[in-house]
Amino acid sequence: MPYLTKEKVSDIFTQFGGKATNTGSIEGQIALLTERINGISQHLQQNKKDFSTHRGLMKMVGQRKRLLNYLSKHNLQGYRQLIEKLGIRK
Repeated sequence: MPYLTKEKVSDIFTQFGGKATNTGSIEGQIALLTERINGISQHLQQNKKDFSTHRGLMKMVGQRKRLLNYLSKHNLQGYRQLIEKLGIRK
């Protein structure tokens, strides 16, 4: 299972959060969770009986959903741009 390197994490926060040290931005957190969810989903396609990882995946999906709900309530324009960039929710 490929883990996210520090460089990859800083690139995600630079792209979505404004700068690499802005780790508290909602957009950056959602983008990071999406990247982790995609990696774990690929892992679970190969390892179908890895139930503990599946539980972790469900927790991350729930966290991302809560962050997306918060963003949609406080910044609808930013929410729409973010889901368009990340390719989630059709």
